[in-house]
Amino acid sequence: MKKIILLLLAVLVLAFVILSQEPEVQSLIAQGDALYTQRADLAKAKEALAKYQEALLKGEDKYAAYWKMAKAEYWIGDHELNNKAKQAAFQMGIYYGKKAVALEPEKPDGQYWLGVNYGKYGEAKGVLKSLSLVKPIKAAMNKVVELDRSYEMGGADRVLGRVYFKLPGFAGGSKDKSLEHLLKSKEYGPNDALTRMYLADTYLALDKVEEARAELEYILGMTSAPEDEAETREIQEQAKKMLAEKKEFRQK
Repeated sequence: MKKIILLLLAVLVLAFVILSQEPEVQSLIAQGDALYTQRADLAKAKEALAKYQEALLKGEDKYAAYWKMAKAEYWIGDHELNNKAKQAAFQMGIYYGKKAVALEPEKPDGQYWLGVNYGKYGEAKGVLKSLSLVKPIKAAMNKVVELDRSYEMGGADRVLGRVYFKLPGFAGGSKDKSLEHLLKSKEYGPNDALTRMYLADTYLALDKVEEARAELEYILGMTSAPEDEAETREIQEQAKKMLAEKKEFRQK
């Protein structure tokens, strides 16, 4: 009887500890989210990552921490100046994404950010050196399409559209398939600047100059939600540069 009472007390103490930690964990996640909205300052993105890592160590439900860490690593890697640092960040993003998918394979967040980090890691290494990554990228994004095609404003189709654009023809690349996926992405995220930037690239590759121009001009006139300002400003600068430098836009 005494052993049973002690066991029950131990279970109650453990339950109390877990329950008392959860508000702290949620606070850490919220702090990380707030820092991530300021990610135009790369140091803030790294602080957000640290908050998510702390939440991971203290929390029972690790899924949110893992996929948000994968998302933060994507942003950090995309803004590191050194290519080795880029690759290291994307590799960590892949690791965290895999952890998230292992915990919740039927949720889109982990699948999406795993696929994004695979894609960015492949870009950092070079497309021809990364053809082995195409299969896992497509697998992750097709799973997101299955689970929630609208996730991240059509993010899975946006990534697939870019994959088909970047791949050489002998490896399965197709500008027509790129366009198909990007137009689908645009249905879910008509105000997503990155989708429209990718569309401009694909249209230009298909000699659809006026369609490409329309996408770039739309980007320049965009306003965005505060949490997306960092990306939108960057893409607007890219759109300006593209309109100014591409010879196709200077020809009458």
